[in-house]
Amino acid sequence: MSANPLLTPSTKPYNLPDFAAIQLEHVAPALERALDNHAAEITRILSEDTPTWENTVEALERSGADLDRVTAWFFNLKGTDSTPEFDEVADAIVPKLSAHMDSIYQNAELYRRLRAVEVPGDEESARLHELLLRRFVRRGAELDAAGKARLQEINRRLSEISEQFGRNLQADTRALAVRFDRAELEGLSDEQIEAYASGDAYEVPIELPTTQALQAQLARPPARRALFDASRARGRTSNPALVVEAARLRLEAAQLLGFDTHADFVISEETAGTAAAARQLILDLAPAAAANAEAERKLAGELAGGEVDGADWPWWEAKLREEELKFNESELRQYFPLNQVLRDGVFHAANLLYGITVTKRDDLAGYRDDVDVWEVAEADGTGIGLLLTDYAAHPSKRGGAWMSSFVDQAHLTGTQPVVVNVLSISSPLLTIDEVTTLFHEFGHALHGLFSDVRYPTLSGTNVPRDWVEFPSQINENYAFAPEIVRNYARHVETGEVIPDELLAAVRASRTFGQGFTTTEYLAACAIDLAWHSVTDPAQLPEPTAEGIAAFERAALEEYGLAVDELEPRYRSTWFNHIFAGGYSAGYYSYLWAEALDADGYALIEEKGITRATGASFRDAILSRGAASDYAEAYRAFRGRDKDTRPLLVRRGLAGSGA
Repeated sequence: MSANPLLTPSTKPYNLPDFAAIQLEHVAPALERALDNHAAEITRILSEDTPTWENTVEALERSGADLDRVTAWFFNLKGTDSTPEFDEVADAIVPKLSAHMDSIYQNAELYRRLRAVEVPGDEESARLHELLLRRFVRRGAELDAAGKARLQEINRRLSEISEQFGRNLQADTRALAVRFDRAELEGLSDEQIEAYASGDAYEVPIELPTTQALQAQLARPPARRALFDASRARGRTSNPALVVEAARLRLEAAQLLGFDTHADFVISEETAGTAAAARQLILDLAPAAAANAEAERKLAGELAGGEVDGADWPWWEAKLREEELKFNESELRQYFPLNQVLRDGVFHAANLLYGITVTKRDDLAGYRDDVDVWEVAEADGTGIGLLLTDYAAHPSKRGGAWMSSFVDQAHLTGTQPVVVNVLSISSPLLTIDEVTTLFHEFGHALHGLFSDVRYPTLSGTNVPRDWVEFPSQINENYAFAPEIVRNYARHVETGEVIPDELLAAVRASRTFGQGFTTTEYLAACAIDLAWHSVTDPAQLPEPTAEGIAAFERAALEEYGLAVDELEPRYRSTWFNHIFAGGYSAGYYSYLWAEALDADGYALIEEKGITRATGASFRDAILSRGAASDYAEAYRAFRGRDKDTRPLLVRRGLAGSGA
């Protein structure tokens, strides 16, 4: 055990894990020792005579370093390489982790000591203390013995459900990948087609959202239908019972803790403040969004010469966009080679705004051969942290894109950040959406890299979900800002800079079809809030695909979002965000953050993409993590409270009755 590399701090720069030395077989024994070590640290805290800030709060913040190291390695790699072997280890360790954390947060003596400490006078310490007390209460510290025991059972089972849901979804996603012959892929470029080559056929994997990006490119209707139907089949038999059980247990846990619903429990900790505020955001936008979607479908149908269904709508909308905006997506991709977008776009924008440099460290290895390691440094060369980039699609990687961390920044522990961006890109030539996602995830990375706080709990992206998306979404805007896009959008063969007229069309395309885009997103929000706003288990449906479909239909009708042939961005049985990804009752947060983003970026457009505007955003938002009040942080950056009108304009909803 003494040789287990997960039980000793890394000697590599910035505490980067020694990936070459760590094997999956190290995880289970390391976790057992790490749990024991953490329990011993808690015991030492409780043995101190008089509770002080240093011997209680700061000692608690320092504790669990071994456990953090084990879980960071395991869960980061499990998301990128979910194999039966990883699943077996998860089955063994997830319930133990849940029980261990409950034992800490439900420890009456530890809770008493936290309440008794004298809090230093600075804002960060005060916010940490308030957050810890709320966290203890929300994990059951004030419940009686029976309540604590029941909450532990619920938390353990919910952790198992989350694991199983995600595992089922990934298994279905792999199994439902659609096999085509080459002729059936008409509409794709030769380069795209070759990316899907699999033996004597071509295998197209299913993306996380319901509507698949290739539906806008595949020329043959049966191919579009096959992909669309495969997407909608995910979880149909494996996940209904898990969905209903998760909703029931979340409701029971919320009511044990004094909340009417799980949505009330969750959103009380978000910047929205109340579930009613989140619901009202959806209700405010739904009528105009649905009306615009209906109008867009009518226009697509006119071009198609008849009604269009959900499988064909994206194809005809793409044709309408090409006709109106005069560009072809396949041709446009030639201007967006991945490495060029990354180095001359994403990193260039960060240099313009923040003065930082991002340099590849060939001497440092990632957890797979195609994972690169980059050092991020200030303008004067001072190191900030490390960024890992993992962009290639492969069968065992779960769908979607995300940012996570291996090491969080904290002055108390003397650690600097090590973060990772993960995407699933099948081709080195990117679509507009993939370019945007690259910038989006790097916005999350900057939030972690620029963290400048004392306490690990408040570091980087450890913030409410409707705040964590703000930096990532504002970073999307730089993707097609003229001074940045012209630096990276060069034709892969000729080196020609993207022409002005094509660039104008690209920018216009980002607001094209917003009725569809907004409605499919709002529909997913409505489904999320419907599951988590029930007040009685009797309101939940039967745990069948049919029962869930009826429940979803009622939710969409309640919000006015039941648009013919328009599928929600996610339906329940493949809604990974809310049943396996920690976003339950929080999927609305992307739109809430976009209101901040649209308003905040208006200031940047006014003042310019300069070092001064970057410094303002970094100082007020990116560096503070959860160490500052969010409303005050936004005012410090923007000069006033948020205004939602820029969001309505961006979404094409201004003046539409929204």
